Formats: sequence, structure tokens, C-alpha cells
Amino acid sequence: MVRNIDQAFEELHNKIKTSISDTAGAKSHRSSIEACLKNNFGLKRFVRIGSFGNGTNISGYSDVDYLACLPTDKLKLDSYYSLSIVKQVLANRFTSTNINVSTPAVVCPFGTYRGEDTEIVIADYITERNGFKVYEIADGNKGWMEISPDAHNHYVSEIDKKHNGKVKKLIRFIKAWKYYNSVPIKSFYLEMKIAKYASNEPAIVYNIDIKNIFKILLNENLASMQDPMGVSGYITPCNTDSQKTEALSKINTAVSRSEKAVFLDDEIEKFKYWNLLFCNKFPSRYY
Repeated sequence: MVRNIDQAFEELHNKIKTSISDTAGAKSHRSSIEACLKNNFGLKRFVRIGSFGNGTNISGYSDVDYLACLPTDKLKLDSYYSLSIVKQVLANRFTSTNINVSTPAVVCPFGTYRGEDTEIVIADYITERNGFKVYEIADGNKGWMEISPDAHNHYVSEIDKKHNGKVKKLIRFIKAWKYYNSVPIKSFYLEMKIAKYASNEPAIVYNIDIKNIFKILLNENLASMQDPMGVSGYITPCNTDSQKTEALSKINTAVSRSEKAVFLDDEIEKFKYWNLLFCNKFPSRYY
């Protein structure tokens, strides 16, 4: 039997979406981490955020992120010092786990691959803006910066509803490309960029829109984007200039492959180039 391109993308999504083991692993650690933080600091809120919480994670690659809102009097002016204090408390609780700080989070690598990591983003509640809670988290320079996971999740979810659930799938496809090809682009940047793109589209057709997104990223030279919710200022694509150079090189390759996959007439060739794009993880044309 023969698959068409649309069927292949649906099958790819079934592979990369949250697995039962991902869900079980996340649940197994949540209660113990929450109890530890509550006992040592008190907790104002403990909630899952990031791609796992927003339904855009990639099975086996995306870690599990929690926002841990601590009482303000338990935090320090130096955000890195605050993270270090929380790291030590969690290290005392999980003695066989190599707990470490990776700003803005304390990372608990409970398994052998990235998908088994749990990241605890330490936060201070600041205010409510446009109906969404705003927090400060570590900014990487010992200071604090504003975020609103609730606002960003709402933004993506509303655009996803407009397109009958296709936008989060589109985000997952681009994130899968990122992980499979080790592209150093921030997942949050991709999520916001793709949602913004989809907000102006009348319909989503995966193969066409994947090609279009790569083309836009390249043509714009992977430029920073304004936060569509007006919380985080400008959202940067990469942590360093060298990462941006590497990412642009891989995007250039992605543009070439996705254009061939869309515009070639031969179905076998189309599948060949989609498979190259997704590092031999795209479903084959034949059952």
C-alpha cells in the first residue's frame, strides 16, 4: 500500500507527540519535587509550563518544565544565588541525581536522555496584566526578567483553535526538525514565530507551511521577534552569535530540501527529501 504526504505527516506526528512513558515519567517526580520545595521554601504556585505543558513537546527530546513560584522573601536580589540555594535543597533530597543550575532553571536529570529531565524555573510573582499572571525569573546575568507562561500558552492555543488543532502539530514538526538536526534555536522562539505566522494564514497545509516557515526564517536572517503578548520584549532565537550562524546554515539546507519536497513532481523524490529533512525519521511512502 502507498501513503500520501498528508498521511505521512499524520503518522510522523503520532511518533513525536507525548508518549505514555513521557507522561508517566513526568508524574512520577512531580509530587516529590513539589513537596520538597513546599517544605523548604513554601510555594505560591507549582505548575507545568513549556512545550510539555502546552502540547508542543517532542517525545524523547523535550524536557519537563515547572514554574515554581516562591514567596518573595525566600528569593535573593542575585537570581543565580537564588537558583543555587534551590539546587542545593533539591540535591539534598535527590542524592543520586546530578542536580545542576542552567539559568533560568534548576535541572534534575532523572534519566539518561533529555526527555527524562525535569527543569524547575524559579519565579517571583509580580503582577497580573491583561488577565495573565506575570513573574520574574533569572535572566542569565544575575538579575531578573519578566515572563508570563499563561499569556503565551493562551496565545498559541487560541491560534491553534482557529486552525482546528493544526498549529501545535506544525510547531511539533519544526521542533522535531530542530532536535533531529541539533539546530541551536530556542524552542520558545520557534513556538512564538510559528504561532505568529499561523495567525495570518487562512489555512494550514503542513508541507507548504513548513517550507514557508523555513523560507521566512532564512529571509529574515533569524531576526529577534517582538513578543506578541507584550511581556518579554524581544524574543531572541539563539544564545550566541555562533549558534545563530550554525542555525542559519542548517535552515538554508532545510529550505533547499523542503522546496524540493514540495515542488518536485515525482512522489518518490518528495518522500526522499522529507526524509532527509527529518534525518531518516519521516514515514516511508510504502506500508
